[in-house]
Amino acid sequence: MKVKIKDVAYHLPARAVTNEEISKKHPDWDMEHVMATTGVATRYFAAEGETALDLAHQACLKLFAANPDLKDKVDGLIFCTQSPDHIMPPNSCLLQGRLGLGDKLFAFDYNLACSGYTYGLAICQGLIRGGTLSNILLVNGDTYSRYIHEEDRSCAVLFGDGAAVSWITAAEGDEGVEDIRFGSYGQLGEAFIIQAGGMRLPLSEKTKEMVPDERGKMRSPEHINMDGLGILTFVQDRVRKHMKGMLKENNLEPADLDLIILHQASKKALQALSKRMKFPDEKVFMNLENVGNTVSASIPICIKDAWDQGRLKPGDRVFLSGFGVGLSYASAIVKF
Repeated sequence: MKVKIKDVAYHLPARAVTNEEISKKHPDWDMEHVMATTGVATRYFAAEGETALDLAHQACLKLFAANPDLKDKVDGLIFCTQSPDHIMPPNSCLLQGRLGLGDKLFAFDYNLACSGYTYGLAICQGLIRGGTLSNILLVNGDTYSRYIHEEDRSCAVLFGDGAAVSWITAAEGDEGVEDIRFGSYGQLGEAFIIQAGGMRLPLSEKTKEMVPDERGKMRSPEHINMDGLGILTFVQDRVRKHMKGMLKENNLEPADLDLIILHQASKKALQALSKRMKFPDEKVFMNLENVGNTVSASIPICIKDAWDQGRLKPGDRVFLSGFGVGLSYASAIVKF
């Protein structure tokens, strides 16, 4: 049995933050260079008090509006986030309550970022194939803006907040997920890290103190610390080898793919990876310019946008790949 992505909806915060706005606040930042490297012109930041749970709630309401019979069919809700409302209870249980779903619902959270969507597909696949569940809401949502210091140029211009929900169910015919492969490399875990806030380094007055990193940038242990060059090297080495091996083992060439949707890491990262993979430019979908890097929600947001724009059609074979925090990676070949 294969599983399929039957439908996707997403929701972004109301507040759009443009490069022009950032330039006025930071006139010394070269926003033309930012646009050339990140590819981001606009990103959305959650309002004060607005959380990933709030964004996910709105995304689910959109999905239910488009599929009126779905609400009564849902028997699973899986929420991927790194910015939950609370340490406990999990966002999935809170979202079940907000949506008024049945109390027999299977609900849990998992903590992943950039590879979170493709990992989530595998979780759903196992639960549906095993006969445990039939219709799952796979929710991916984050408010990374909460973790970014406004003076951190590398992160402040790149990330955006948002949430997406995918309806995952059993496939019919030859559609659905054809293969999923994974990898992780925790030896480089500190290349993308928030040091404070867990049990290793609890929040305190000391963790709020601003200190310079090795590049002289000021941030506290409560903010994202990202080694952009280290992650780029990881993507071009380990992730590229993972992708090439997966295509080879499925007897596929880039020409056999109708569309390629990669985690929207940055324009520079996607272009470099696509070039080394020999992916045709016209087959690589990007929406970074309009929404930024929305972490685990980036792939489902791309799927929805590609479908709405006519870039994704029934019968298309699509290559999905997420990579980043962990460091981890996961790819899927899906026929829509």
